[in-house]
Amino acid sequence: MIYLLAITILWAFSFSLIGVYLAGQVDAYFSVLTRVVLATMVFLPFIRRVPLLFALKLMALGAIQLGCMYVFYYQSFLLLSVPEVLIFTILTPVYVTLIFDLMQGHFSSRYLITALVAVLGAAIIRYSSIGSEVFTGFLVVQGANICFAIGQVGYKVLLQRENIKLPQRAIFGYFYLGALAVTIVTWFLFGNPAKLPTTSLQWEILLYLGLIASGLGYFFWNKGATKVDAGTLAIMNNALVPAGLIVNLLIWNRDANLIRLSIGGAVLLFSLLLHEYWGKRHNSELQTN
Repeated sequence: MIYLLAITILWAFSFSLIGVYLAGQVDAYFSVLTRVVLATMVFLPFIRRVPLLFALKLMALGAIQLGCMYVFYYQSFLLLSVPEVLIFTILTPVYVTLIFDLMQGHFSSRYLITALVAVLGAAIIRYSSIGSEVFTGFLVVQGANICFAIGQVGYKVLLQRENIKLPQRAIFGYFYLGALAVTIVTWFLFGNPAKLPTTSLQWEILLYLGLIASGLGYFFWNKGATKVDAGTLAIMNNALVPAGLIVNLLIWNRDANLIRLSIGGAVLLFSLLLHEYWGKRHNSELQTN
């Protein structure tokens, strides 16, 4: 779980960096392509040969979780404000649990209940007034949420089922190659060469987002996903909420309701404790039987 906590802190800066310095100023498809190219460069030196089918599965997951998700994600900032994007990501834990259950061929009410409690906590924190014409933006964000959930759950399940002896850093390059295929196509189809970065700050932000937030972030997040169960993974998808708001409050001086933050954070903590309690109780019952 330490991986998920560390990347939560790392990613807490991304929303504001994109919303404040890139959205509407730098072409969204170019931003996505740059991030994925840089992330791919980080892991190409480590890549090792694996069975073709396994490599294709990793590439497919990367294409969905990173490539397709980023396309949806960056477009959402053109349709919504940063707070609205944050609000509409609260359904991600539900997608994580439901997709995990679907891949496992069963339904776990325990995972769903704890995820819904986590959603409640995130909703308390993120709630604010919403613009009148945001339905399209809502659907775009849900596309990003679903892609992100499919990718991380699919990666977790794939590594559980496959008998690959290599360390994860030796196979993760395939994940980024899949994302690269999607982002190259979308840039050539929809990109606007007239809206490339114009300031050194924009280039520096893209470098940070590509090499650090994407390159290292997704590797350690997905690695962390393989070390926890689906319920904890779902809850950690909403742990970005307090971290992101604290970053906004301290650095960008965004308005934040501290009372709401405290209450929502307490609900998130309760969902995690509830899940851990049920998990230990379930394991105890199995051992007894």
